[in-house]
Amino acid sequence: MTEASQPIPAVELDAVTARYGQGPRGANSASPAPALESVSLAVRAGEIAALLGPNGAGKSTLLRVAAGLLAAESGAVRVAGKDVRAMERRAAAREIAFVPQSEAAAAGFRVREVVAMGRAPHQSGWMRERAEDRAAIDEAIARCDLGAVEARAVETLSGGEQRRVAVARALAARPRVLLLDEPGAFLDVRHRLEQNDLLVDLARRDRLACIVSMHDLDAAARVADRVVLLRDGRVVAAGPPGDVMTGAILRATFDADVDVGIHAASGRRYFVPLAPTAPGGSASPAPRRPSSPSAPR
Repeated sequence: MTEASQPIPAVELDAVTARYGQGPRGANSASPAPALESVSLAVRAGEIAALLGPNGAGKSTLLRVAAGLLAAESGAVRVAGKDVRAMERRAAAREIAFVPQSEAAAAGFRVREVVAMGRAPHQSGWMRERAEDRAAIDEAIARCDLGAVEARAVETLSGGEQRRVAVARALAARPRVLLLDEPGAFLDVRHRLEQNDLLVDLARRDRLACIVSMHDLDAAARVADRVVLLRDGRVVAAGPPGDVMTGAILRATFDADVDVGIHAASGRRYFVPLAPTAPGGSASPAPRRPSSPSAPR
């Protein structure tokens, strides 16, 4: 398939620069540094792009720009070829679902009621629940393993359960594009693994385009078709995990040495942080490296 015949990306950032609020007006006031600078990313239906980088690298900002919640200073954001700025708000909400890094629990609402809020862009002003709404809500609850708690008040749930409710609400919208900011936060091991499997299923079976901010290198290597490494609002490297998640590139991104190896039993890459990089580029003294199941790569 030629480049010209490739399908239009489900979501595309084209040379986007974005920054947060200006300082006080005046001759000596300076604009804040860009939170994103000339960042480009295109994700097609059925693909998962993982955003990796240190705190403050621009991962959350990229997701907010893609969701249309923060206007780009320059460049363009398109969903299915349409400029997000030109889309009516409800129309955009039917196409894009965003789960932020954290949000206050919807006190006074039960789990099913919160998940049902994801159907709002598809409903009339009376918010009448139709059969298709109920089917979408039931499916989202099942896929996020919330059946046992769907009648409970959201504020009584653990942090991990509340994260799963937020993801279920996004899935209930049945969007074209799913944006997740650190969805694994607060999840236990089992639910983190299940969520990774769910992401792959949403991309492969449901043909969603997923952009996910992560701190878990192992999870990113496992689920992502493409990894975008960010630092100081700029792209350090982008490409398939095997190409860009190398020791040298990870060190340039995180200022830390990372041992990259192949797990003998599963054949998957694994990542062991060894030591931060000291000022001047040399590695700080590291503890003895643990024995690994295969030679590091």
